[in-house]
Amino acid sequence: ANPLEDISQSTVINDSEKRISQPRSVGSLFKDINGFGIVKRGAYASEPVFRAFKYEQLNVQYDGGMKVLNACPNRMDPITTHVIPEEIEKIEIVKGPFTVRFGQNFGGIINLVSKNPSKNQYGFHGSIEGGYETNGNNFVNGANLFYANEKFDVQLNGSHRDFSNYTDGNGTEVPSSFKTTDYSVKVGINPTTNQRIQLTWRQSFARDIDHAGLPMDSPYDDSLLAGLDYKINNLSNKINSFTFKAFYSYVDHLMTNENRPTFMATDAKSPVESWTYGGKAEFNFKIADQSKLYVGADANLIDRKGNRTRIVKIMNGMVLSTPKVFTDKIWQDANLNDVGIFTEGKFKITNKFSIASGIRADFVSTSIADPAADFEALYGGNIPSNNEVNVSGNISFKYQNNGFQTQLAFGRGVRTASMIERYINHFNVGVDPYEYVGNPNLKPEINNQIEWSFSKNLTHFKLSGTVFYSFLEDYISAVVDTNIPRKFMPTVPPVYTKQFINIDKASQTGFEFNIDYRASQNLKFNSSISYTRAENEDLNEPLPQIPPFMALLGAKYEKSNYWFAINTRLVAKQNRVSSSYMETETPGFGTMDLRAGFEPIHNLTVGFAALNIFDKAYYEHLNYSYKASNTLSGKILEPGRNFTTYIKYKF
Repeated sequence: ANPLEDISQSTVINDSEKRISQPRSVGSLFKDINGFGIVKRGAYASEPVFRAFKYEQLNVQYDGGMKVLNACPNRMDPITTHVIPEEIEKIEIVKGPFTVRFGQNFGGIINLVSKNPSKNQYGFHGSIEGGYETNGNNFVNGANLFYANEKFDVQLNGSHRDFSNYTDGNGTEVPSSFKTTDYSVKVGINPTTNQRIQLTWRQSFARDIDHAGLPMDSPYDDSLLAGLDYKINNLSNKINSFTFKAFYSYVDHLMTNENRPTFMATDAKSPVESWTYGGKAEFNFKIADQSKLYVGADANLIDRKGNRTRIVKIMNGMVLSTPKVFTDKIWQDANLNDVGIFTEGKFKITNKFSIASGIRADFVSTSIADPAADFEALYGGNIPSNNEVNVSGNISFKYQNNGFQTQLAFGRGVRTASMIERYINHFNVGVDPYEYVGNPNLKPEINNQIEWSFSKNLTHFKLSGTVFYSFLEDYISAVVDTNIPRKFMPTVPPVYTKQFINIDKASQTGFEFNIDYRASQNLKFNSSISYTRAENEDLNEPLPQIPPFMALLGAKYEKSNYWFAINTRLVAKQNRVSSSYMETETPGFGTMDLRAGFEPIHNLTVGFAALNIFDKAYYEHLNYSYKASNTLSGKILEPGRNFTTYIKYKF
């Protein structure tokens, strides 16, 4: 509610009800957030899509700037798989390019905020928790230990997940098993009353991951994240604070086809690695009693390495007496470095009216050190390093009066092409069966977005909504190039390759609307709807992978020591599909979940849930289809009826 603190067109999601549903990964937490869909390649490798934006078009980060980037070109290991879901306290969302303070921002920012219970909770505290799901015979357990005094605090988190294959609403078993073990350590030091230093160390170990929507599985996926934060407040009359952040992350990932039908002909293994280094420094200046100015710089430096080794045992239908060994370069030893500088001001003009504005410049450099011969030949025999400077900015206006708030924001977000879009070489990285080839000459894509929102608090109602429009320039997509034949299994359709290109014009428009009603002190109802329409204006067809119209209806009754809730999710048919991405129409569906919890004794909480209680057989529009499977075909269906229980004890 403070116009000097809020970021325009932003929201905070804090849904403790999902704690009793054992989310498979952080990606699952977005399922019931208005405006979001989830790309599902399997039960584990899911990540959010917001409106028409996905992957690097969204800036997803931990705790205000730390990142773990996928090593796998098929995104088996998105950022949402490398943190404990129970450790996430809230999700902060900026719905477009309306701030410049948190890195390159094209379509929005998702900040996953971990719990930090150090505030005024001195002494030793902790919790232990565990859960079980019937659909898949799944187990979750975890623990949290915390100690704090005035000068020092330390927090330890641990979690283990053991998930088996689930069955969909038709009773079909879906390959979806995995095991993960995670832990994190957070140490805080307060040298003085106005200073804080915080050290973070997090590791995740995943094993035996099945990816039904991808041609390979993951025997292991290991990651680590180390971070340092420093903040000092009240440096002077003119400097409110100075903050500094530095982090390092590493992902070690292996994908193989050992358990797939294709293994009979070819044994394929792809060990890949990803390194990310970054940081941020920011001053918060008090330029007037009613104004703030943020000035800073940040950096994200990315390196990826890895090849695929194929041992071909059958070629052209003939069993080879001596298998042939091939090495395919995946990342071509690529790097992408982004150093940005920014300034953003917040100005309170009157008690009811405020303005925020910012400008940012990103200095981007990219290169590959080990290009494949055919990739190098495709681009003239020499692929030089690339440098670009991208300028983005925003301005927003906010009016508040007597429980009513309205905002109008204009933003220009610029995104440099990702490593996959620049340097992938004949790999299947899309939803369709085409091989994709990167393009090192891609221009950055630009999102020119306007958004108007409002909210009104009444005695028992809260109404809120937003309407948005984006004009997208140099939008990065992929099209079939008949001059580039398929490289692997060249006679198997499709026989040509898709190449990433810039298209001149694309657009998105849509809305989100919410009504919350408090019938009594204990009973409340909520409802929301969202819709996005996105168009590739060059090809005169919809953009691919757009979530359809969705409505969420819920009710919750809550007393001091128990609560229960019912949630219904209604999703419309998606008939606006991209023919160039071989999308097919998706039927609509509706599901209902019941959740309940109670506190039988002090500090002991027990939760129950019945998910998809009508055992609906359905799939989301963004779900992938089964790949390299001899038992299944078509889209991956979601879990059928599922009963869960969860117990947590705090001390």
